[in-house]
Amino acid sequence: MFRSYLRLTLFALGLLLGVQVPGFVDDYAKRVEAHRLEAEQGLEGFRVTAKRFFAGDLQALVAHYRASKDEVMRSDAQSLSALVERDQWLEREWQAMQGSWYAQVWHLATAADDQLLGETYAAYRYQVLLAPEAIAWAIACALLLAWLVEGTLVLLGLALGVGRSRKVQQRHWR
Repeated sequence: MFRSYLRLTLFALGLLLGVQVPGFVDDYAKRVEAHRLEAEQGLEGFRVTAKRFFAGDLQALVAHYRASKDEVMRSDAQSLSALVERDQWLEREWQAMQGSWYAQVWHLATAADDQLLGETYAAYRYQVLLAPEAIAWAIACALLLAWLVEGTLVLLGLALGVGRSRKVQQRHWR
C-alpha cells in the first residue's frame, strides 16, 4: 500500500514539475524579446545615422568612429560596437526561440544564455497552465520520474537481496 502511495506521489510531483516547462520556456522567450526590443531602441539613433551616411551599415559607422581623429569618437566606437554585437546576439537568441517547442526546449537546455536564464528563474512564478503542451509535458515528466525512481529502487532492492524469499536465497548460496 505504501508503495502505491509513493508511486502516486512521484507521479503527482512529476506532473507538477512537467507542467512548469512550457511556462518557463515562454517566460524566457518573452525576456529575450524584451531585451531585443530594448537593444533595438538603444540603437535607433545610430541606425538613422548609418542609414543616412553608410547605407544602413552599422559596422561601417563603427569603423568610421574608430578611424576618427577625435578621441571621444574613438572611445564611443567601442561602446557602439558592444551595442551592435549585443543587438545581433539578441536577434539570434530571439530567432532560436521562434522555432518549434522541442527546438526551444533544446535551446534552453544546451545553448541558452546563463544571465538570461538566471533572470528568468529569479522572476519566474510557478504556474499551472492547462494548455495542451503543458499537459503533455506534465504527463511525460510524471511517467519518466515515476519510472526512473521505481526502477532505481527495484534495482537497488535486487542488488541488496530485498524481496527474495528464503528458499530462493538458499538455492543461490548452495
